[in-house]
Amino acid sequence: QVQLVESGGGLVQAGGSLRLSCAVSSGTFGTYATGWFRQAPGKEREFVAALHWSGGIRDYADSVKGRFTISRNNAKNTVYLQMNGLKPEDTGTYFCNLDSDMANIRRGRIMYAWGQGTLVTVSS
Repeated sequence: QVQLVESGGGLVQAGGSLRLSCAVSSGTFGTYATGWFRQAPGKEREFVAALHWSGGIRDYADSVKGRFTISRNNAKNTVYLQMNGLKPEDTGTYFCNLDSDMANIRRGRIMYAWGQGTLVTVSS
């Protein structure tokens, strides 16, 4: 069973930065596209960012474009989300997941059960 372990969340003031990490226990990590999602209190989970398995193609939600950067280290089976210029509306629990098709990630079609996520709270 593949496990997804997110970390790096915390409390930060508006305008601040955080770097999230997601460790994936899959030997085939390097062949899958990866993505980040978030869920604000009382709202549905939404797409944030996706990254092609090669690391060469990125896709972002309009709300985070220009502020967030997704990256990966295939040797460490880890995907990252660098978040700069944080806003209170970025508050939520952040999750990662994978799929063989990068386009599916934006649609919310993912391969594995969700991990625990990591909580990001941005104060105004």
